[in-house]
Amino acid sequence: MNRTLYTLLFHLGLPLVALRLYLRARKAPAYGQRIAERFALDLPVMHQGGIWVHAVSVGESIAAAPLVRALLKAYPDSSITLTCMTPTGSERIRAMFADEPRIQHCYLPYDLPWAAGRFLDHVRPRLGIIMETELWPNHIHQCAKRGIPVALANARLSERSARGYARFAKLTRPMLAEMSFIAVQTEAEAQRFLDLGARAECVQVTGSIKFDLKIDEQLVPQARALRERWGATQRPVWIAASTHEGEDALILQAHRQLLQVHGDALLILVPRHPERFNAVHASCAAQFATVRRSSGAAVTAQAQVLLGDTMGELLFLYALADIAFVGGSLVATGGHNPLEPAALALPMLMGPHVFNFLEISAMLREAGALQQVDNADGLAEAVRRLIELPQDAQRMGEAGRAVMRANQGALQRLLEGLARLLRD
Repeated sequence: MNRTLYTLLFHLGLPLVALRLYLRARKAPAYGQRIAERFALDLPVMHQGGIWVHAVSVGESIAAAPLVRALLKAYPDSSITLTCMTPTGSERIRAMFADEPRIQHCYLPYDLPWAAGRFLDHVRPRLGIIMETELWPNHIHQCAKRGIPVALANARLSERSARGYARFAKLTRPMLAEMSFIAVQTEAEAQRFLDLGARAECVQVTGSIKFDLKIDEQLVPQARALRERWGATQRPVWIAASTHEGEDALILQAHRQLLQVHGDALLILVPRHPERFNAVHASCAAQFATVRRSSGAAVTAQAQVLLGDTMGELLFLYALADIAFVGGSLVATGGHNPLEPAALALPMLMGPHVFNFLEISAMLREAGALQQVDNADGLAEAVRRLIELPQDAQRMGEAGRAVMRANQGALQRLLEGLARLLRD
């Protein structure tokens, strides 16, 4: 498939795109809003000539935040246009940069040549930066036509994704050849990009900027103070974060087993997608005394589950816990970022499905910071062991923090690569 055929199929598939938006809007009404932006229509008024950064959803938006802040500092005369594809990502961007007048935001239009061209002519960026692996052939080609360099930042490419791209070599190879800088996380991923057609002089192993996560120095004291107000300083508290459909039931099964041994244990359950909050709450409330974080109610001694149904609080909820399970890993989603709990020196557990963070999770396992569990029984046993062996839990947490410190510096290497593009 070449780009012409891809574009034709995209146009033919627009009715399916509309149907998907409609179906998603039934669960999450925000998907039914700002639809014109997705076709580069009715875009907000924007300053031109700045830097464009694309982060597909919440996770990528959070990962992009340190980079965006560094760009704001390094280029004080430039505006930064932040785009995403999801309402939750949009909400996160607006919350993170509410007080920054140089940040402008809209949805990234669909990957249609005329929509991509209209967006670029509206913003006229000096540089485009795409976070991780959100590759859109028409957007990249339209940038190349206008002489706009495009960088792929914090790039990751699993073996499975590489095989998928390889099946469409006539589309993938020209697209990668048009990119100016590909800053990858590992050597293995660098080789995959080269095998797919990226130019050798454009590929650099910079590491993951997620290791450069900075924790607000007030976060842990605030979390400790809240646990004191709850009277929960002596309670074992564990968190299951960024969980997916099919995973919550396993988490609750593990918690039920844990309560048979540690009757005062508290679970903080944080579903990944806000449209699932109500359904997960119903499931929790049917089995346990449950408090919704959004209610602002205190967690009493009788509460067994705290449902994390707020946005932008994940790090704080991690800081409330003693032990962390990172979700999307007991189901075949590929896992979510284990470096957030590592930065807080929490012992970590993940399921077997970690292909989104394969190298990082392997690094943490080898350091003794992360333990793999395969099912609800294994999760319950692992949490129980860490509760009963606090010295082991502390060693795991310290090992995770040491991995974080040893691998920092990726952000600076990325900024140096981007600076070369802006000078050219």
